[in-house]
Amino acid sequence: MKVTVIIEKDADGYYAFCPALQGCHSQGDSLDEVLANIKEAIELYLETLSEAEKMRCLNQNSFAAILEVNVA
Repeated sequence: MKVTVIIEKDADGYYAFCPALQGCHSQGDSLDEVLANIKEAIELYLETLSEAEKMRCLNQNSFAAILEVNVA
């Protein structure tokens, strides 16, 4: 299955979360590390759900967008 993952970078490294799976977060020092960590977190999270819960969570449509805004 494919899920949307949001990744943010700051001075301390990378932070990732999956919007469709409330509370499913991870972090890492590099992009490769955070991607591996969030993949593992998602797999472990999904193991805790019933089949009905999995379908409800994973059938949501999540989108990420980058917007340009004016700063006053």
